[in-house]
Amino acid sequence: MLPLDDDTLLRLLKEDIPYGDLTTRSLGIGAMPGLLTMRARGPMTVCGSEEAARIFALLGAKAEVLAPTGARVAAGAPLARVEGRAEALHSGWKVAQTLTEWASGIATSATAIVDAARAVAPAIAVACTRKPAPATRALSLRAVVAGGAQVHRTGLSDTVLLFAEHRAFGGPDALHAQIALLRDRCPERRVVVEVETLDEARRAAQAGADVIQLEKFAPEAVADTAAALTDWPGCLAAAGGINATNAAAYAQTGANVLVTSAPYYAKPADVSVTIEPA
Repeated sequence: MLPLDDDTLLRLLKEDIPYGDLTTRSLGIGAMPGLLTMRARGPMTVCGSEEAARIFALLGAKAEVLAPTGARVAAGAPLARVEGRAEALHSGWKVAQTLTEWASGIATSATAIVDAARAVAPAIAVACTRKPAPATRALSLRAVVAGGAQVHRTGLSDTVLLFAEHRAFGGPDALHAQIALLRDRCPERRVVVEVETLDEARRAAQAGADVIQLEKFAPEAVADTAAALTDWPGCLAAAGGINATNAAAYAQTGANVLVTSAPYYAKPADVSVTIEPA
């Protein structure tokens, strides 16, 4: 996925240094040449190193990405190297570090879930929802893809997902009628139906759903549903409460996709920054 654009990165800089770096300016060291290095303090899946480098470039420094987004690195691995005026290095320091730590935390969490699931079901997909913190969706989705997961939905505009809340407006035969309507009006889309019980899953399969999403089913209930729908040719997705500790249990159930929001709540990765005179 594409890195964040310059306008977005400039907004982040303006939020942190609206009128420059008072301390560096007051010390009179801004014009001195310096070297900044970013390193991983622990194992991580990297995300945001290109954005970090671009932040420094926008401030007039020369930045080199040493570990691209999606790279799995060990503790101590260098992520980026920046040469420039002390003013540029200090101005971009915390914005670049925080962005990289936060995005890499999401990517690392996604990697852990994908690895746990695929250790027992190599073909299974892990898809992350449209539930990152508001105003962070572009970088959050970039991070989960960097971690090896897929995007479940970028938003309400790109997929057809029929909730019980939709069916409540559809009358007594809502399920069959609404699936037929969606198939007629969105013929290029797969019709996804979210259900909360095994009986609802059976009815969705009979009504022609392409994908059945099991909301907050325990692993045992997902396995029971998969067994009950053996003759149904669609895709079975398990959603709700899935994380690195239980991904393997869900992956063994017969589900084709694990849907999760867990990476968005991950602890940021730890990135060290050193700045020294060049």
